Amino acid sequence: MSSLVSYTHFVNGAHTAPAGGRSAPVFLPMTGEIQARVDLASRAEVDAAVALAAQAQPAWAAQNPQKRARVLMRFLELARRDNEALALLLAREHGKTIADAKGDIQRGLEVVEFAIGIPHLLKGEYTDSAGPGIDLYSMRQPLGVVAGITPFNFPAMIPLWKAAPAIACGNAFILKPSERDPGVPLRLAELFLEAGLPPGIFNVVNGDKEAVDALLDNPTVKAIGFVGSTAIAQYIYGRGTAAGKRVQCFGGAKNHMIIMPDADLDQTVDALIGAGYGSAGERCMAISVAVPVGEATAEALMDKLIPRVRALKIGPSTDPEADFGPLVTREAVDRVTAAVAQGVAEGADLVVDGRDFSLQGYENGFYMGGCLFDRVTPAMAIYREEIFGPVLSVVRAADYEQALRLPNEHAYGNGVAIFTRDGDAARDFAARVEVGMVGINVPIPVPLAYFTFGGWKRSGFGDLNQHGPDAVRFYTKTKTVTSRWPSGIRDGAEFVIPTMR
Repeated sequence: MSSLVSYTHFVNGAHTAPAGGRSAPVFLPMTGEIQARVDLASRAEVDAAVALAAQAQPAWAAQNPQKRARVLMRFLELARRDNEALALLLAREHGKTIADAKGDIQRGLEVVEFAIGIPHLLKGEYTDSAGPGIDLYSMRQPLGVVAGITPFNFPAMIPLWKAAPAIACGNAFILKPSERDPGVPLRLAELFLEAGLPPGIFNVVNGDKEAVDALLDNPTVKAIGFVGSTAIAQYIYGRGTAAGKRVQCFGGAKNHMIIMPDADLDQTVDALIGAGYGSAGERCMAISVAVPVGEATAEALMDKLIPRVRALKIGPSTDPEADFGPLVTREAVDRVTAAVAQGVAEGADLVVDGRDFSLQGYENGFYMGGCLFDRVTPAMAIYREEIFGPVLSVVRAADYEQALRLPNEHAYGNGVAIFTRDGDAARDFAARVEVGMVGINVPIPVPLAYFTFGGWKRSGFGDLNQHGPDAVRFYTKTKTVTSRWPSGIRDGAEFVIPTMR
């Protein structure tokens, strides 16, 4: 046990001493071994971190926006310098391949790039002579201390989506990452410090529900962003807003891909394989439902899809030829396996069964092969519920209107895609589908950093999305100033509502 890595917290510019309290294992998904233990913060530890962040924040907010942006520029340089080491650490703790880990990091750094330009978006508005001798102007000011609660499946990307805009806007940030893979978030904290970020502006507190509740209840924390399951998103949104905080929460997903009869099936199958099984399906934007329109389309799709799923290469995270690696924990494998068994019991046709997959030399790793269901119906649990594993369900639609109703009537509304050569169909679909992010011949429509990311219905809670201009609105408050300088003219007292006459 003494040879294990020990993770604590990163508060006020330094790793904290182990508190000797509760801890959790961090697994090596490739082998199933425990590779580290991580301290789980108590309420008192969270409150202490928040207090130190509150002390540091005013001086950071007083820095001009360009100086804050230069720290982020230096952070970008350091993260790119350490890209290989970050990707290996991420892959070892999460299980995704190193190539996929590099994509995780890159999409996070793209938001840092956007945040470097935030000084432009922090500009207020100004109206000269809005009334007699009266000028009006507005300014955006930071909230103070804000927090992010982020999931295991993107331990670099989503913390950076939350932290970079918050810091650029002049806030201090508390990150509560997943306790399953805390290594990369802690390393990001070190890089921010090396880049010149003052101590106390980016803090990491590892923990579980006790730490989450402490952040929700602490009155100094003015805003919280969350990504995870819908049940927890609803809990955090409800408790946080009841405490008077700004809250943005993003939950589960069931992303459909509509396949029209005129679609290029080779392109479609390539897209389905990557979007459905990449990262072992542990993505909120994974395609988990394929909807071929018409029986002829369905039969042609299955003819091409089945051999591709059977040929998926599953390997350790360090295998450069692996299509995907292990799941994050043994519990995750058991949960996905149980969902597949339920699908079989409900009458879906399991045409490819990956439940018995075992990798020679890695028999204790958290592996599972790709599973493919056909003839799934909307009444089945495997259609209604998020599985978060390498499982793709095919729901056959008789026509376009039936296909469109499927994502529109589903409880989740995160992402959706349509594959077609018909511009009219694509345009109609984009206009009418009730989902937050739409891809046209793009299987995973994650917007670039200068747009915003967010789902509808049970996939998103709150008025503002992640990154892009919405992040600036979320992490700042607007102050409007009405100004008049005396010019020697006195109008006398007025007892009616002021007007700009």
